[in-house]
Amino acid sequence: MISRRGGVRQTLFAATALLSGVASAAAGSADSGSVEPIEISARPIAQFHIGRADKQFGAFEFVGGLEMTSPTRDFGALSAFRFLTAGGDFIGVADTGFWFFGTVVRDAEKRPSGIQNFRMQQMVDQTGRPIDRKWEVDAEGLAVKDGIATVGFERSHRVAQFKIDPNDMKAPFKPLDFVVPARELRQNRGFETVTHANANGQHEGGLVVVSEKSLDKAGNIYAAIIDGPHKGVFTVKRNGDFDITDGAFLPDGDLLLLERSFSMASGVKMRLRRIYGESVEKGAVADGPVLLEADMDYQIDNMEGLDVWSRDDGALMVSLISDDNHSILQRNLYLEFILHQD
Repeated sequence: MISRRGGVRQTLFAATALLSGVASAAAGSADSGSVEPIEISARPIAQFHIGRADKQFGAFEFVGGLEMTSPTRDFGALSAFRFLTAGGDFIGVADTGFWFFGTVVRDAEKRPSGIQNFRMQQMVDQTGRPIDRKWEVDAEGLAVKDGIATVGFERSHRVAQFKIDPNDMKAPFKPLDFVVPARELRQNRGFETVTHANANGQHEGGLVVVSEKSLDKAGNIYAAIIDGPHKGVFTVKRNGDFDITDGAFLPDGDLLLLERSFSMASGVKMRLRRIYGESVEKGAVADGPVLLEADMDYQIDNMEGLDVWSRDDGALMVSLISDDNHSILQRNLYLEFILHQD
């Protein structure tokens, strides 16, 4: 598996597959777009740094995690998620064209201990028929607000809105102008980040999208504010060989980005980068410092999804999920951290 140090040859094979954009499982086994209850087994992860008891990693304090498995073939390929209730009920999208829902359960110490009520539903077209062509439903980014899910799709590049109904997700009711010229979006490097800016900030809760690796002539990553008072294209400075896989705004207005890289020498890495909120502006090149970087010595995999939320005791939480690409060599992980601001 990717996050273990043994089996380097298998690791490189798995990582090459996950970064190539080749689908290892097609959408289409759920019956007629119906909601499918999924049995989930979740093994708690107590250590982030493998074999060490460290809890503090810069500004991040590791709380705990889960390694999730299921006998159901549709489970996996988890690309993005958002909590509907803080640290509890969640909604997500898989890049094989599925919605997923569930609840994180916790022990007495507030650590994640399992997943309950997990279910999946295949995305449907305007007639209610399941969409079996992956290139049409390669869902990668997700934002949630006021009962509306906004999803970013790559390959067939678009951003669309759906009414949230965990018992029966319908076709999108509204396509959105994603502002970035379509010719600038690379086929498998489209919008991985879809997130709402802070309601009281400069963008007044407007939607912000960031591509994975669609580069301008200067080598910066295309992004845009697609609604709100300052609508327009900006870019994010590319820092090293990392690509962007998700993001969410922090309470102070900065944008926290999840990034991933792969090389034959070092395998898969993940990184969290804080983008200064004032640099998220039309025509600007947004940038900011790296807060956390982890390689295969840590409990990581193909980290694709991120959410930021506040715990009932006031702690600022950052949760991450991985996409296993339906590969036996990869894992579906859920990781949780406290982000200390001082």
